[in-house]
Amino acid sequence: MAEKRVWLVGALSIIMGLFLNAGAAALEEKPCVGVAWSDSLSDTYFAVCQAIEAAGGTPVILEQVRLAGFEDDGGGMLAGVKDQDGALTLEAAKQMRRDGWRGSNAAEVMEGMKAIVFPGGADISPSLYDDPQPVLIAEGFSAQRDVSDYLLMTYCLDHDIPILAICRGMQMMSIVSGAEMIQDLAVYMEGLGEDYGFEHRRKPDASGAYHDFAFHNVAVTDRDSILYRLTGTDTVSHVPSWHHQAVKSVEGTPLVITGLSATGGKTEIIEAVERPDKTFALGLQYHPEMAVARRLDETSLAYFTAIVMLAR
Repeated sequence: MAEKRVWLVGALSIIMGLFLNAGAAALEEKPCVGVAWSDSLSDTYFAVCQAIEAAGGTPVILEQVRLAGFEDDGGGMLAGVKDQDGALTLEAAKQMRRDGWRGSNAAEVMEGMKAIVFPGGADISPSLYDDPQPVLIAEGFSAQRDVSDYLLMTYCLDHDIPILAICRGMQMMSIVSGAEMIQDLAVYMEGLGEDYGFEHRRKPDASGAYHDFAFHNVAVTDRDSILYRLTGTDTVSHVPSWHHQAVKSVEGTPLVITGLSATGGKTEIIEAVERPDKTFALGLQYHPEMAVARRLDETSLAYFTAIVMLAR
């Protein structure tokens, strides 16, 4: 434990080197960290807010980012730009990929925010992929959140705002960066002819319920990475996991892979990505906020301590 504390202190001192000088009075204040808007406030969403607070920050739930020209039915739902599955239409997704945050209220939403967390949530519309795909499995989409997250992510990356992106958030950061995606891990692994042990989300029971997170280890693949500097280990153990989609490849993108997990077959799944061209842009496919909320895990808390410190 003492060795781990030394690693964490060292990691945070590295991050401190990224800050602008601040007065003692400013350091006494709790910095505000933006939490990207969601139309569904799940346990993981509230756990993100808890983790920010545990790290000494104040979570600020941001407003929805909207794009001019995308009609609103008055309740925050998009009209005319989603298909029968609730996913974004190809035409709407094409417009967003072309224009990014310009024409949206992203700058207003981020006013005063110096760092942001993108939490987990529903599947992302496959029409938003760099190589768009038809819907393979419709487990539930949120076109309005896809619009909000995509526009906000492009804004934050363009303005080099520190980003901690979790599960869906990591997938969105990867999609915005041009990564190739897997729509469903079980189908993907079956297509490869490999065994899949549902290491990333437990198989549902007879009633269709999932009950709890799956837990697995993550191999840190790059010692010259944010992930390694924060965790100080080659293996991040027992991470809470709940996803059936994943990043397939980052080839040809600004992303680098810094964490992988094994499966029942030969194929490894991407668990962490980073944008070295940005001050701090870390994507985690797993849910460290749940490890913080459930047992105040120090390694998991380090991610949130970093983003809170960057928010100063």
